[in-house]
Amino acid sequence: MRITTWNVNGLRAALGKGAADWWNREPSHALCLQEIRVRPEQLDAEQRDLVERIHGHAEWHPAERGGYSGVATFTQQTPLASTRGLGIEKFDVEGRMIQTKFPDFTLFNGYFPNGSRDHSRVGYKLEFYAELLEICDALHKEGEQIVICGDFNTCHQEIDLRNHKQNQKTTGFLPEERAWVDTYLQHGFVDAFRELYPEREQYTWWTYRSNARERNIGWRLDYFLVSESLLPLVKDVVTRDDIFGSDHCPVTLELDIE
Repeated sequence: MRITTWNVNGLRAALGKGAADWWNREPSHALCLQEIRVRPEQLDAEQRDLVERIHGHAEWHPAERGGYSGVATFTQQTPLASTRGLGIEKFDVEGRMIQTKFPDFTLFNGYFPNGSRDHSRVGYKLEFYAELLEICDALHKEGEQIVICGDFNTCHQEIDLRNHKQNQKTTGFLPEERAWVDTYLQHGFVDAFRELYPEREQYTWWTYRSNARERNIGWRLDYFLVSESLLPLVKDVVTRDDIFGSDHCPVTLELDIE
């Protein structure tokens, strides 16, 4: 089973840059998009076809505010169940989470908040981390296996961004943000990519400024956290930094599940 996560930085813009050419050429069983910034009814017939051509089920969770945030999950097979949001209005109005249940695990497609350049939204961001973990803790207690994917808007370790010394006080690399990733790892999750590639410097986001992508001055913001019990089924985590269409690149988790 292949699951792909991609912050498309505006779905219509990404489609205009040929993003769908890639995901239709190399299809995943589940395609999780973040920062779609569009409602499905705002797409024309051709755009809808590009997105949903190979996916039998589409779950959209756009933000109430136009042109902002939003997530969407597309699957080749109809899942057992889908739930939009965390059940908390201040997060759900921003379209930040879709929960999808499969026979072997529950998939969370999340667009974690940005703490804002002036740090004004760091508290909101950390509360989002806390609320999601509470939901996951309950599922783990029930024996559920979980995959959390998406744009976490946080670099966990120094290896996860090129200029870590210059960004000690930048949101996305603040100690209190990084500590929440540690907390998830203490609650039965594993960072699948870092488990497989402990020393690889690999980024998933690059600012559009200063030719950062060409110079590979980036951040690893897009993750797959999987339940420890799922780790033996992880075949690979592939970062497709050769695929363009957004300031993020897609990342694919390959699971040994039919």
